[in-house]
Amino acid sequence: MNPEATTALAAPEMPVPHGVRLLGGWYATGRPAGLSDHLDRHGPAPTGRAADALADDVERAGLTGRGGGGFPTGRKLRTVAGRRGPAVVVANGMESEPASRKDETLLALAPHLVLDGAVLAADATGAATVHLCLPRTRADQAESLRRAVDERRRAGLDPAEVRVHTLPHHFVSSEETSLVSWLNGGGARPAPTPPRPFEKGVGKRPTFVANVETLAHVALIARHGPEWFRELGSESAPGTTLVTLSGAVRNPGVYEVPMGGSARQALAAAGGPTRRLGAVLAGGFFGSWLPVPLDPVAPSRGAGVLVALPEDACGLSETAGVLAYLGAQSAGQCGPCTFGVPSVAEDFAELAWGRPGPDLMERLDRRLGLLPGRGACRHPDGAARLAASALRAFADDVDRHLRYGPCAHAGDAPVLPVPAGRAVAAEEGWR
Repeated sequence: MNPEATTALAAPEMPVPHGVRLLGGWYATGRPAGLSDHLDRHGPAPTGRAADALADDVERAGLTGRGGGGFPTGRKLRTVAGRRGPAVVVANGMESEPASRKDETLLALAPHLVLDGAVLAADATGAATVHLCLPRTRADQAESLRRAVDERRRAGLDPAEVRVHTLPHHFVSSEETSLVSWLNGGGARPAPTPPRPFEKGVGKRPTFVANVETLAHVALIARHGPEWFRELGSESAPGTTLVTLSGAVRNPGVYEVPMGGSARQALAAAGGPTRRLGAVLAGGFFGSWLPVPLDPVAPSRGAGVLVALPEDACGLSETAGVLAYLGAQSAGQCGPCTFGVPSVAEDFAELAWGRPGPDLMERLDRRLGLLPGRGACRHPDGAARLAASALRAFADDVDRHLRYGPCAHAGDAPVLPVPAGRAVAAEEGWR
């Protein structure tokens, strides 16, 4: 749930719905959890255990990263802990995905659960410092978190120092190497790999980078154990996850749902569709379009974002708008990002709004084939995945646009939340 919309979704002191863990405090009280609320509900973080105990529990729980990568969190903890020299922990709250509000909501409603997880990760990896990174567009939230950190410090809760930073808010600035680059004094844009941050990250030290939701789950696993965590979700995808539901749904917002569920089940958490759907975007701007009718069994791919597109919206124009945004968000560090993504965006704009020439599809297919795996970061891969999924999901619309030009809805206001004026501006910079 979005903090501004929570009253429509939960009332104070209502029963905590089955399967809600991270947001349980909100459902129980109807207010964001301050430190006293947090300690009453969860108690202090169980720091001071054997160095490998947390990694063991997290690995047995099957927790994977909730920031989009899906890497096994326990394995990452163990790898950083096993490197030579003092480690560093970085909590990633950048959430550069425009269709997502889950991290912002979690930090607003349960900040101490995230801070617990970050401090526990520091304890397990031998790190003395935690860096919590947020975008500069959320300055008020950053200040609130600094106050929370100060309150914990005065209470003597945390063995590690926690520092809150605000970074430039470009789409690619949420990539883990972007955070490390910025913390090392560079720009908040992706850095070449190897080495990966777990090998040589902040200050050339082994660095554990995790999404803030992932860290909140770590805090609960440390308290309740891996078997408890696996009581929800599926065997291959245990636990719960936060998902931002928007578009043509009855109650848009952020919800906690079991992992491994279908897109149809996730949409039901928001009251279901308000009208007939044409497709669902799973995974945000780097995700894929799912055709309708939705498979009742197929998982929603651990999306974190689901946008329900009504039947009367133009999926090709929606995709063209996103691709134009992604083309403008390039870090400018490689050809596929600097030239390839904008070229694909131009082709899609011609398909959505123009009079497509006879060679358009051949050119678009060729360009899409050149993007994946060739960029300095994953930006071209994500753009190519979105574009290719649109061509599949809206195949009938592609044929109609090629024959007759733009459809009647190609000029409608977009359903997807494409930011206006978010091109990379020289005056905004990367530092």
